[in-house]
Amino acid sequence: MLGSVAVLGYLLDQGTKAWANAALDPARPRDLVGPVLKLHLTHNAGAAFSMATNATWVLTLIAIAVIAATIFVARRIGSRAWAVALGLLLAGAFGNLTDRFVRPPRGGQGHVVDFLELPHWPIFNVADMCVVCAAALIALLAIRGIGIDGRRAGASGDTTDAGERADTVASSERRSDDDD
Repeated sequence: MLGSVAVLGYLLDQGTKAWANAALDPARPRDLVGPVLKLHLTHNAGAAFSMATNATWVLTLIAIAVIAATIFVARRIGSRAWAVALGLLLAGAFGNLTDRFVRPPRGGQGHVVDFLELPHWPIFNVADMCVVCAAALIALLAIRGIGIDGRRAGASGDTTDAGERADTVASSERRSDDDD
């Protein structure tokens, strides 16, 4: 599941970026859904809100760290929701990381293709949407207490403790019967 979501998200991101580069003129934004959503091609050296434009290499290192940590944690997945969340996170991180390496000026400092614009919001792309959706899903899972293994927080400990208590009680009762 994780792999399928990651690959699908990545391909959608890279496909839409290729289309945007070929079909859009940076000087001529287009309304897509009236004034609510526009197609506006930009090449962003930084992160959202044009932060860290002079530290593109830091963003590259962060993306690599996110990918490595996600792959490491993914070994413990026992939940479809977590698989989707981490798949989306990988898709977004790989999507923007690809731009850092293949788009000018390249070498981990390339500019990310952004082309979706909402009012009063930074221009973004599909990879950014994947990361935001992953963050929202991870937050929801955390709020609901669902661990990466799919269990609710405290559920495994409570079950084990209850089982151990039942075994202890049964064992005590057997010893009492033997003593009589």
